[in-house]
Amino acid sequence: MKLFGYWRSSATYRVRIALALKGLDYDYAPVNLLKGEQKTDAYRAKNPTGLVPTLATNDGAMLNQSLAIMEYLEEVHPSPSIVPGNAAAKANIRAIAATIACEAQPLMNLRIQQYLKNEGGFDDDAVSAWLNTWPANAMSAVEEMLSRSAGDFCVGDTPSMADCCLVPQMFAAERFGIDTSSFSKMNAVYERCQQHPAFEKAHPLNQPDAPEQ
Repeated sequence: MKLFGYWRSSATYRVRIALALKGLDYDYAPVNLLKGEQKTDAYRAKNPTGLVPTLATNDGAMLNQSLAIMEYLEEVHPSPSIVPGNAAAKANIRAIAATIACEAQPLMNLRIQQYLKNEGGFDDDAVSAWLNTWPANAMSAVEEMLSRSAGDFCVGDTPSMADCCLVPQMFAAERFGIDTSSFSKMNAVYERCQQHPAFEKAHPLNQPDAPEQ
């Protein structure tokens, strides 16, 4: 398999964690978002949205959207599972993952922030207020969801697709100055995940396209 992505992309980060949790090998093809490589015709032929990640499978398929890619990995490589448990547990995992991936992260995406500044006339304080209102509100909902489902991880005591989404969200929240101090459940899971080898392997700073520190 080949993963097209960017070291600091939250969506790519999710898929890297899933691949690491499943112990799957893959080639990595960096797509430099700052240089606009995602907008080229060559890349858009792989991903019409011009976003990362894209997963090229062993049978030649080009898969887009991180949640769909993780579901694909679960179907093709079911063990170890990233959607473990009974039907209710699986639904909780998918609900947390979707809330982060669909309700929180898109509203803090770099292209949204650039639009707010360049087209909307938002100054830095206004952008900060946006981030601490809309993405933070979605994260607050996740905190409530974890109060019902969390054990050592987001749902029970096994890392899942929900954790694959939570960790990049918390990483990005730190980067963009979103106040997460009241999210005790999310912070506890985040800290625990940081100690897990799969999450460490997938960390942005451990990627080949990360800039030298």
